[in-house]
Amino acid sequence: MSMRIVYFAWVRERIGKGSEELDLPDGVVTVGDLIAHLATLGEEYAAAFEVPQVIRAAIDEEHADHDEPIGTAREIALFPPMTGG
Repeated sequence: MSMRIVYFAWVRERIGKGSEELDLPDGVVTVGDLIAHLATLGEEYAAAFEVPQVIRAAIDEEHADHDEPIGTAREIALFPPMTGG
């Protein structure tokens, strides 16, 4: 299954790209599975997702928890916690 993944803030900086299209393996069912899979794609991904529980996600622009199924999403956004200011 091909999916558009979008990265924001320091996640984008560590990976070195703003977005990409990825073919996901069958075992990637939830947001948490996706983050775990991405962390295996190279040093830059491992650095971006070394503390997976802090990563926030949105499926088709709707906030999603890590146990949320990806389903037939068109886009998943991954970003660090927002800080006030």
